[in-house]
Amino acid sequence: MQFLCKEYHDGNPRVRSLVSETRIHLVPSLNPDGYELAHEAGSELGNWALGHWTEEGYDLFENFPDLASALWAAEERKLVPHKFPNHHIPIPEHYLTEDATVSHGTGHGAEAVLRRWGLMPPCPPWQVAVETRAVMAWMDKNPFVLGANLQGGEKLVSYPFDTARPVSETPATAPRSPDDYEDDNPELQETPDHAIFRWLAISYASAHLTMTETFRGGCHTQDMTNAMGIVQGAKWHPRAGSMNDFSYLHTNCLELSIYLGCDKFPHESELQQEWENNKESLLTFMEQVHRGIKGLVTDQQGEPIANATIVVGGINHNIKTASGGDYWRILNPGEYRVLARAEGYNPSVKTCSVFYDIGATQCNFVLSRSNWKRIREIMAMNGNRPIRRIVPGRPMTPRERMRLRMRL
Repeated sequence: MQFLCKEYHDGNPRVRSLVSETRIHLVPSLNPDGYELAHEAGSELGNWALGHWTEEGYDLFENFPDLASALWAAEERKLVPHKFPNHHIPIPEHYLTEDATVSHGTGHGAEAVLRRWGLMPPCPPWQVAVETRAVMAWMDKNPFVLGANLQGGEKLVSYPFDTARPVSETPATAPRSPDDYEDDNPELQETPDHAIFRWLAISYASAHLTMTETFRGGCHTQDMTNAMGIVQGAKWHPRAGSMNDFSYLHTNCLELSIYLGCDKFPHESELQQEWENNKESLLTFMEQVHRGIKGLVTDQQGEPIANATIVVGGINHNIKTASGGDYWRILNPGEYRVLARAEGYNPSVKTCSVFYDIGATQCNFVLSRSNWKRIREIMAMNGNRPIRRIVPGRPMTPRERMRLRMRL
């Protein structure tokens, strides 16, 4: 924060452009209780786990609703997308109550999904932390596009899915090359935005001074990133109910976990070097929010349409417009067929190109009013039965006259 303010006032063109064109939200600590514990112990007496949990014992990163398992269970029943959405999945109602709890120890698979969604007796629960509730409300209030939670104790970038999909629920996939980055682990389920997540992760890791220098192995074990500094969460540390998975499936935001260095609580004398290691990476990562397409969705009178759905061809994950009808969609370079649709309007389709240079392509949509709402009303008045066409010159029956009066 100090760096951005100082460089902005000093006239740094890169920082001025970033600050002027980006709404940047900074949260100093999601877990101030844990930070206080780690701060008291200091670098010499602390350990990797110290400060990880809140004072009440919650692991905030795994305290969110497990929407990924719910989505996969719906896919198994072929409910997606007609009865169960592939984006903006609602939070289960029981999770929003004041005394809501999160089940743990459920394992994976159909039994776990049934428990999480109230169809089986739950395992011993823990409560939803107040910090978790605050973050979920914050996400719902602001139309975030790109996010990162900064952590320590490792040196890599982790991206969704963090949840491991059970083997029985993993859909059949095409054969993959043996030298592919992700090995043939049947529990790995890629997001529809897998290529985009990898681009975002690489943008950070490649700009870091030491993150890709993994010839000595990882911080604690062998290198899990194949010398790239990035890894899918489910491959490295599978866990359900993560903030990254929740953000992806409930909001428009692409969220990643960035582990800044091996020392979870570095000594004061090491902070300057840690800053130098990560400075360029942080700037490069924030600039990626301007890669892809953006625009407005309005009606023919120029009024913005909120909650319109933006569908990108070939990516089975949609986003929604904000309250002002505006949207942002991070995409890799390429040409995309993009559709905008909204309740009560005819859909509109455009071809939008994304280039390698930073700067999102403007892709606006104007939707015309649809007659389907009125048609559905007429069909409902007719008992949702086919409406008989009136043939000119043929007298109408009394029932046909009555139905015509009701429709008018």
